[in-house]
Amino acid sequence: MYPLPVEKWKPVNRGLYKLTLPVALVIWLLPMIAVLVTSVRSSEELSEGNYWGWPKHITLLDNYREALTTSPMLHYFWNSVLITVPAAVGAIALAAMAGFALATYRFRGNTALFATFVAGNFVPIQVLMIPVRDLSLALGVFNTVQGLILFHTAFQTGFCTLFLRNFIKQLPFELIEAARIEGAGEWTVFFRIVLPLIRPALAALGILVFTFVWNDYFWALCLTQGDDAAPITVGVAALKGQWTTAWNLVSAGSVLAALPSVAMFFAMQKHFVAGLTFGATKG
Repeated sequence: MYPLPVEKWKPVNRGLYKLTLPVALVIWLLPMIAVLVTSVRSSEELSEGNYWGWPKHITLLDNYREALTTSPMLHYFWNSVLITVPAAVGAIALAAMAGFALATYRFRGNTALFATFVAGNFVPIQVLMIPVRDLSLALGVFNTVQGLILFHTAFQTGFCTLFLRNFIKQLPFELIEAARIEGAGEWTVFFRIVLPLIRPALAALGILVFTFVWNDYFWALCLTQGDDAAPITVGVAALKGQWTTAWNLVSAGSVLAALPSVAMFFAMQKHFVAGLTFGATKG
């Protein structure tokens, strides 16, 4: 029923697994390695057609400095911070309260409401492109940081609610009942009992939502125009020239855009793993 551990495989199968795993890892990392190498390659080598060879002259500082100064990259970076942090905090806060209500309260329509949150995660975002754009124009939030915060919060809340409701459902309900018997109000139960117990799940969800919003390109392209509210994912496209494209600068800008989410994942890796395995076993 369960997969057999690798240690118990036949020697031939285990040897093939150990040989093919590094090959698969290199193939998976090949695009990222190509971007990293291209980001330190000179424009002369690219014009000569040296795309995959090792760079003859490594121009690390020049490429990254030019990527930061050729376009308002720092402005795009700050826009991404202004969009990502409030959207992630808002979505997780709303989802924690909604998940607590769906997991602990019994009321008519509980299952239907939870099914709505689940079904919303399966709607293709391309279907919502025109309605969301028209709604942003009607509300007057098109091409604003506030508009992107609002829509990212709305779209991420459904997934976050599904995630947290299942974690809260696994908590011992006796703790909540005991607190209520002692006279604790619902807000006290939520803040003093539930939130501390699901802290690993909140940390894991924070990393996921931060990565989703930071790396978003689709909604940033649909809901912004110009440089005023554009995040860094859209700003990297500004490094493209009208007639030719300096791919070394585009690669350098892409690396800069990816650094915050990668750094946050490694900084919170322990909490991320703990959050994913929280509640996996009983006892």
